[in-house]
Amino acid sequence: MGNSPDIISVVFDFDDTLAPDSTTKLLREHGMDTDRFWRTDVAQLVEHGYDPALAWLNLVLENIGPGKPLGQLTNQHLREFGATLDADFFPGLPQLFDDFRAQVRTFKDIGIELYIITGGLQEVIEGSQVVQKHFAAVYGSRLAGNGEDQTLRRIRRCVTFTEKTRYLFEINKGLDPSRTAKNPFLVNEDIPQAKRRVPFRNTIYVGDGLTDIPCFSLLKQSGGYPFGVFDPSEPEKAKRALLKFLRPDRVISMHAPKYGQDDELGALLRATVTTIASDIQVRREIAERS
Repeated sequence: MGNSPDIISVVFDFDDTLAPDSTTKLLREHGMDTDRFWRTDVAQLVEHGYDPALAWLNLVLENIGPGKPLGQLTNQHLREFGATLDADFFPGLPQLFDDFRAQVRTFKDIGIELYIITGGLQEVIEGSQVVQKHFAAVYGSRLAGNGEDQTLRRIRRCVTFTEKTRYLFEINKGLDPSRTAKNPFLVNEDIPQAKRRVPFRNTIYVGDGLTDIPCFSLLKQSGGYPFGVFDPSEPEKAKRALLKFLRPDRVISMHAPKYGQDDELGALLRATVTTIASDIQVRREIAERS
């Protein structure tokens, strides 16, 4: 083990997990009818066989250009817009992130890293000062122009359901996002479990939607800690939480997105970080005695 610290990773979805949907906010800021966009335009493409993520990304691109709602949108514009998200984080954030680090400092040679894996637009999320300060990496969908920060015209990366698990494996294996962005096949390299940087048993995942189910299932089967988020004030989301997440035993529990010390989810996440750190310490002591 040497002097390398053991790492705990806490991985979040972004939209409706850490803050309200950022793409909806972006479209609304440009005067677009977001109900029509999601419930009619995207839904129609999905009915015609489009992957949901590709459907909305293509529709975003169709609304970029002279005289169109999103205008000459660039990645720089997305990052600038992302700075407005700092006021939108759910209750208890970003204090939760500071508390995680304070908890881990009480243990010897244990570190904690925070990540975001999202189907949303990476440049928007990375524009947030909160994200820049607290998160080691963001894995999200990306658009591109003909040159750096030129008008967006193409889909550079699309993060779909099972694609999210790819990035869990990148974190698990300790792969640098700058390297895997240039060579995505690195994630398939065979790295023995004992040499992986962040075992899944040291990983927490928090997400709210059907796109998070593959990550929930992977962690549940691998000894990790998946937690679900839902808005209890919306009956359809409450029903989905029961039928899609809780009843199939895909998550440990489901909670409202409130992250304060006295909130259910906030208290559980803090307790889980302490539990993982304690388990690491116990395994070390057992290894030293054997």
